[in-house]
Amino acid sequence: MSSPVQQRASDPRLDRRALRAEHARVTWWQRLVRARLDLAVAQVTRPDPLGEEMAFQLPLDVGIDVPRPATLADLLPGGPVVDVERLRELRALDTQLALYAAGVEDALSRATDRLIERLATDPHIALAGFPETPSRG
Repeated sequence: MSSPVQQRASDPRLDRRALRAEHARVTWWQRLVRARLDLAVAQVTRPDPLGEEMAFQLPLDVGIDVPRPATLADLLPGGPVVDVERLRELRALDTQLALYAAGVEDALSRATDRLIERLATDPHIALAGFPETPSRG
């Protein structure tokens, strides 16, 4: 009987499943790091308040829905002081995640190619692991 590691190494479907899960995780981390970067930059460069220059261009019922500047400002932490070292760390982490993501995507692509190649040479393996259906006769 083969070990689970040997089974995984010989089953491109399992490889793809694991690589797709890892791709989803690295993508999630990339989004988190980029969101942190966006917040750090927004903390310093604070966007202009909404609605101030649009008061007469918007219909009244739209204009009354504009969030108050203080409410929006509360979303950004602290004052306009930025930790430059933290920005460098976040950018370096973003770069590292991008390199890792590219490697995972490449491995996923290669696993997909292996699976397609295997299915092309032996289409019956697509049914491997499914119970046999009784024949009609």
